[in-house]
Amino acid sequence: MARDKSNYVCQNCGSVYTRWQGRCESCGEWNTIAEETGASAGGGAPIGSGGARLKKGKKFALESLVGTTEDAPRLPTGIKELDRVTGGGFVPGSVLLMGGEPGIGKSTLLIQAAAALARLNHRSIYISGEEATAQVRMRAQRLGLEDAPVELASETSVEDIIATLSTGPRPALVIIDSIQTMWSEAVESAPGTVTQVRGSAQSLIRYAKTSGTTVMLVGHVTKDGQIAGPRVVEHMVDAVLSFEGEGGHHFRLLRGIKNRFGPTDEIGVFEMTSLGLAEVANPSALFLGNRDIGATGTAVFAGMEGTRPVLVEMQALVTKTSLGTPRRSVVGWDPNRLSMILAVLEAHGGASFGQHDVYLNVAGGLRISEPAADVAVAAALVSSLSGATLPHNAVYFGELSLSGSVRPVSHRSARMKEAEKLGFTNATAPNAPKSEKGKAETSNLKIRAVERISDLVADIAATTVTR
Repeated sequence: MARDKSNYVCQNCGSVYTRWQGRCESCGEWNTIAEETGASAGGGAPIGSGGARLKKGKKFALESLVGTTEDAPRLPTGIKELDRVTGGGFVPGSVLLMGGEPGIGKSTLLIQAAAALARLNHRSIYISGEEATAQVRMRAQRLGLEDAPVELASETSVEDIIATLSTGPRPALVIIDSIQTMWSEAVESAPGTVTQVRGSAQSLIRYAKTSGTTVMLVGHVTKDGQIAGPRVVEHMVDAVLSFEGEGGHHFRLLRGIKNRFGPTDEIGVFEMTSLGLAEVANPSALFLGNRDIGATGTAVFAGMEGTRPVLVEMQALVTKTSLGTPRRSVVGWDPNRLSMILAVLEAHGGASFGQHDVYLNVAGGLRISEPAADVAVAAALVSSLSGATLPHNAVYFGELSLSGSVRPVSHRSARMKEAEKLGFTNATAPNAPKSEKGKAETSNLKIRAVERISDLVADIAATTVTR
């Protein structure tokens, strides 16, 4: 019998090498390359016994783009924040991958979702590869979900799981916690390796597509927040969800990174309580609940997370430095973008930060990625540098260019509507984009249109300092 060929696979990114080496050239990680044997080490099916060729493929029919289409059916859980992120509920036959740091609340959210569907007379199954059924049952009792008819199991064999799921009524939802603990007999590799994760995920995806069951896979994350295992798994599934949160804050964010059946970059906000995760219908009020009105260096940013407008406070502290190289510390925003804003303020706004330490924080632990926060960050920085207090009833948004101009951003009306709903009366923002010019304003906010960063700096410098 011919000896199986050995491959060396990086356990971090999935790159394949013909020989072992200490450092992966693709991801740069050290000591992550391990030997994997077998014809399926590359993740595909075996070629055949004895190396025989596979039979020729069958022809299939091609279709035209013209035709009738229908919206994908939905299975709402009743948890509105979860349904918002998934696009209105689970799509039967879809596979979702949820990642998050240990202890963030992934298992809590999923057992609540399974219980919600079970109470709606939908068969829900929770399979844990990390905990015994007694541990899952204890969590459900702590959350007050012991009366929900959720079926539990502790198993790691993919073949046994699929055989069990194929008996009895078709489940509506199956939760696999976690995909890194699953193993398949068809793959000659240790559980948790790249090949096993890929092979196990492929088998579960095939079951979901053929049976119409929604399968939720839980994934571990690496130290930089990426879902562990091969990135190909993220391409195989229909949706990728990220469960985020800071240990010092009581709220959690469910963010949609990929969704074939709904909007991407949508967020759902939850609050961690003694009875599990509670929905937060108005996250702007939560993020601004403890705002320090009258303090310098604070500006309220009217942002967008997916289709939802969110107001959050940007906090800046600019102090004289005693170091040769001033410090630049950022929490919740891109440090490279902060460096760009500081350079634009010095080049076009007349503000000097060369002898100052700069600290920037997004209040509440929210992570902001959209460039529309540039104007709010610049306002907070200039306010802290000059000692001028910004108006407590004003919001800021807009994107800065390297030339010092303020560019318009999308969803202008939605941002201002959310600000007006929370009692704000003024907005500092760029002019409306060309696509919205000529349209009547849908908000009663008093708008201070700024075209250049020098206009914003001049407005703040003219503000009366209040202590």
